[in-house]
Formats: sequence, structure tokens, C-alpha cells
Amino acid sequence: MHNFTYWSPTEVVFGKDTEQQVAHYVKKYGGSKVLLVYGGGSVKQSGLLDQVIGLLEEAGLAYAEFGGVQPNPTVEYAREGVAKAIEFGADFILAVGGGSAIDTAKGIAHGAANPDVDIWKFWSREVEVEKSLPVGVILTIAAAGSETSASSVLTNRETGSKRGLDNVAFNYPKFAIMNPELTFTLPVYQIACGVTDIMMHTLDRYFNPLDNKLTDAIAEALLRTVIANGAVAVKEPNNYEAMSEVMWCGSVSHNGLTGLGGIGDFAPHQLGHELSAMFDIAHGASLSVVWGDWADYVCHAKLSRFVRYARNVWNITEGSEEEIAQAGIRATVDYFKSIGVPTCFSEAAEIGVQSEEVLADLTERCTFQGTRTIGSFQELDGEDILNIYRRVNR
Repeated sequence: MHNFTYWSPTEVVFGKDTEQQVAHYVKKYGGSKVLLVYGGGSVKQSGLLDQVIGLLEEAGLAYAEFGGVQPNPTVEYAREGVAKAIEFGADFILAVGGGSAIDTAKGIAHGAANPDVDIWKFWSREVEVEKSLPVGVILTIAAAGSETSASSVLTNRETGSKRGLDNVAFNYPKFAIMNPELTFTLPVYQIACGVTDIMMHTLDRYFNPLDNKLTDAIAEALLRTVIANGAVAVKEPNNYEAMSEVMWCGSVSHNGLTGLGGIGDFAPHQLGHELSAMFDIAHGASLSVVWGDWADYVCHAKLSRFVRYARNVWNITEGSEEEIAQAGIRATVDYFKSIGVPTCFSEAAEIGVQSEEVLADLTERCTFQGTRTIGSFQELDGEDILNIYRRVNR
């Protein structure tokens, strides 16, 4: 088992009507002037935003709104939020939504606390985050897990780069209010992309060079749970029990627990980030597009891990080790198809089959212009990455 330090400080408030407690938790963590960060309008249409505003007003908390966050959130828009937070004098950032709103809120919190630093310098590793404002979350989408994670991902439209920032000291929200009923108005495709994202946050930790019995067993249990309940949720979006399981899986999948003692791979995430940066495809869909071909490309680096996955997650036991491993990969790809997410370029309406020049460009971006490799399960250089993009390009 690899050395690790585990700290998961976010206070989770889970269940029906828990959003009613938002003012209490804002005050608990020192908030008095709250910047509300939310997305494209669903929180307005559902009445949730008005409800939250009413609760803040009732508690005597000042607030300002910053809406319009889009999927694959951008540093450009987060900068606007920083300016808004500074102008308002915000001392607390409250994200109402999913991963895009939460990651934007984290960027705003860092920028408002460091007004002399352009926030992209944090994401490009030029400057370390040493102070920030507190962030709270009312979760409306089970997917990214940003509500309980030390990660935040933003896209720089000017450079075409999508980067993740991991910061244990300042990226964890102070609290996450999680009422599964708040997901009931989501489009089915968004639910499916969320289920995919949850699976991938666990798979990218599970497929690593080390074996850790307890951690692996937790990861396998989470995968079985989200696979079964995700299938129900896309058919019955108002099924509270199914969505409860999916929502909690989302949080646990990205709070570090399913990867303790291992060395996270995250190569599919890196491959997918370039797709969403270039084509603006949904994050979950960018991952389902690449996973099957990545898995087929790397499985022989440690076939026993894919055999264990097939047996313990998909209950596939018949055949040789090679046959079992391949059956597990196929079962995963078939599951993605069954819930309606793409598994290659041609199945993704945003992408389609691309030219060799585009594949080479994606490879350059993924390797940071040839300056890095990706992955730990199997280290992938530029040639490997290009070969995987070629496989997916069908």
C-alpha cells in the first residue's frame, strides 16, 4: 500500500428538505455576505433559487447573484465572478448546482481572496493558493463529486486548455447540502453523464499499479451500486431511492476514499479533458468516449486488475483470464451505451470522425506540447495517446 494522508473535511447534510438549513450552515462557517453562484436557469425555473434567497433574507444574510455558469466552466467567466465578489464584498461563496457551479465557485473564492493574482495562475501552477474564501454547496446534480473533493477544473478559452487544480487546504467546500429530490428535474442525458462521471472517478483510481484489499473492495462496491442504481435513475428520474444511492456514490467517488493507498491513473480524464476543451462535449460523455479503447490499449500492463474488475464488479467468471478481462471491458462499454452515452467519436454529436491533423492537435494538447506523459497504470507518451485517439476515431 502506497503512503497516504487522508482528510475529508466537508460537512455533508444529506436528505429531504435539507436545503432549508442553508442559512444555518452559512453562518456556522462565518458567512454574512453571500455570493450565489449558479448555472443556466434550472435553479430559477424550479424555484430553488427563490427559496434559497428567501432563507438567506430571513436569516439576515446579505447576498448577490452570479448566474449563467455553463457546462465545462471557463476561467474567463470565473474572473467575472471574482470581480463581482470583490465589488460586493463577499465573505462566503455559495454554489447552487453541480460541478460546473461548484468549480466556478472555488475559482471565485480563490480570486476574491487574492485580488492581485489572476486565477489562471493557480490552475497553471504558476502560483500556489495560500488563502481563499469559504465555499458552501447546495447540490442539484449527482456527477462531478466536487462537493466533497479537493479538485476544481476550469477551461481557458483563450488557450484552449482545460486544467484541474488539486488543493487539499482550500478546495474542499465547508458544507454540502444534498437533497436527492433536487435532481428530479434533470434531463435524462445529464443524469447518464453524471452516472458515467461517478464511475470514472472511481475507475481512474481503481486501475492503478497497486493492490489494496480494503480500498479496492470499497471501490468495487461503489461501482456495483452506481451501475445498478444509475440504470434505474435514467429510466425513473424521480426514483428517490435510486437517486439517493447515485448522489452519495458521486460524493464518495471523488472524496479520495476509493483510491487510498493507490496511485491514481486518470489517463481517461486527461484524454477526455482535451475533447471537452476542443468540442465542448459534456464531461461525462468525454470519458465514456475514450474509456473502452483506453482499457483495451492498456489492459495487458496488468491483466489481473482487469480480471478482478470483471469478476467483482460484473460477476464475469467463465473463460480464460484474457477472455474475462475483455468481457469486463465490453460489459462496461455496453453499459455506457445502455444509458445513452457515446463510446466513440462518431457516437458523439459534438465530435464526429476527425482528421489526422485534429488527432495530432489533441495529442499535443494532452501532452502539454510534448512536455509530459499521463497515466500510472500504464504510462502513456505522445505516441500512445495518439494511438488511443486513433482507435476512438471511428
